[in-house]
Amino acid sequence: MEDDADHADHRSANARDVSTLFVDGRLKVIPRRAARRAQLLEHLARTLFRPGRGYTESEVNEALVGVHEDYPALRRYLIEAGLLTRTRDGSEYRRAPRTA
Repeated sequence: MEDDADHADHRSANARDVSTLFVDGRLKVIPRRAARRAQLLEHLARTLFRPGRGYTESEVNEALVGVHEDYPALRRYLIEAGLLTRTRDGSEYRRAPRTA
């Protein structure tokens, strides 16, 4: 149980940290620093995509464009970080199972 509480505290702190990147629900800028970008990407994967559900590329794009106009970069970063998976033919995207 203690681990769950620690994990929840970490998620809460991460959400507060990431919130400084947003104004009125929109991402101000995609962070250049890898650690900061990783925080952002984990937040986006956790909040925009449900585990176990498949998404078309259009659905992924629609979710990401609501956050920032450079949705192709965000999509690519999510895949490169292993937070989203994509079928070989690109027809389906899924949140990676280990995204907490």
